[in-house]
Amino acid sequence: MTISNAPSARTAGTATAYWTVGPEQGELRTEDLPAPGPGEALVRSLYSGISKGTEMVVHNARVPDCVADAMAAPHQEGSFPGPVKFGYLSVGVVEAGPDEWQGKTVFCLHPHQDRYVVPVTSLTEVPDGVPARRAVLTGTVETAVNALWEAGPRLGDRVAVIGAGLVGGMVAKLLAGFPLERLQLIDIDPAKRAFADTLGVEFSHPDDAAGDCDIVIHCSASQAGLERALRLVGDEGEIIEMSWYADRSVSLPLGEDFHARRLSIRASQVGVVARARRHRRTTADRLNLAVSLLRDPVFEAFLTGTSRFEELPGVVQRLSDGTLDALCHVIEYPHTTETTR
Repeated sequence: MTISNAPSARTAGTATAYWTVGPEQGELRTEDLPAPGPGEALVRSLYSGISKGTEMVVHNARVPDCVADAMAAPHQEGSFPGPVKFGYLSVGVVEAGPDEWQGKTVFCLHPHQDRYVVPVTSLTEVPDGVPARRAVLTGTVETAVNALWEAGPRLGDRVAVIGAGLVGGMVAKLLAGFPLERLQLIDIDPAKRAFADTLGVEFSHPDDAAGDCDIVIHCSASQAGLERALRLVGDEGEIIEMSWYADRSVSLPLGEDFHARRLSIRASQVGVVARARRHRRTTADRLNLAVSLLRDPVFEAFLTGTSRFEELPGVVQRLSDGTLDALCHVIEYPHTTETTR
C-alpha cells in the first residue's frame, strides 16, 4: 500500500519510508519531506541495514508496553505496536545543508527511508577507507563497543561469547584484538565454525566450551544460553547480558551454587553510554569510534545479503518467518553508486 501526498511549497518533495502497520505487516508509504532548516541536512539514502533481532520484535508487535518509550528509535515516527516507522542503520549522502556537510557520506540512526531531513548533530561522517555499504554496521559495532566498556576485560582474562549471531560475532571480533588468555565464540550451530574462523576466533559447541571464565558475554537470546553462561563463568565472575527477550519470560537456576559462587549478571544496553565511560565519552564519540573500526574488511562477513528498497516489506516477512537467514541484510536504494572512501 502506498499513500501519496502532494508536496507543499515548504517541502523538499516527497520521501518513501517503510512502516510497520500491524503484527507481521509492513508497507512502503510516501510522505511530504520538509525542506532542511538551519543546522539540518537533507540525506539521500544509499543503504540501510536490518537489525534482525530488534526489528523482528517490532514486526511481530512484541514490544512490551513498559519499555515502549525507551525502545523508540532516535527518528522513529508513530508508536508501538504500530503504525510505526522504525529502524536505525542508515547510510546516505548529504545533498543539502550546511556547506561543510554537503557531499559527505554519513551514517544516521534513521528508519528505512529513501530521503530524510535531520539535524546535522544526528550525523556521523563515514571516514576514508570505509565503504558505504559496510558502514550500515556502525550501529551494531556501537552496541558491541558499549558492551566491552561494560565488561572491562583485563590482560590475561578468559572470556566466552555465547551466540554467534550479529551482535555476538561483533563482540567476539572486537575481543580478538585484546590480550586475552582465552576467547571462545560459542554456538549450537556447527556451521558457525566457518564464521568464527573468518573472524579469527576459536569456536566451540556449548557442550565442549571451557569453563572458569572471568567474563561471559551472552548474546543468544535463549534461556539455554543464559543457563550455560552461569555454568561457564568462574567464581565471582560476571555475565554481561546483551540479549533482549522482549515479551518472553526466562527462568534461571538462581538457587544451586549461584549465591555460593557470588556470580553477577549485568545488563548491557546501548541506549546510554556504559557507566565506565559515561563521564568521558558521548554517544557521538562512541559512534565515531564504531565507524572507524569498520576499515577492517573482515566486517564484510557480517553482510549476508542485499535486496532493493522496493522489496523491503517482503524481505522483513521472510526474515520473520525464517525463510531468509541473515546476519545483517542490506537494503539498497535506487540510484546507489558505491564509493570506497
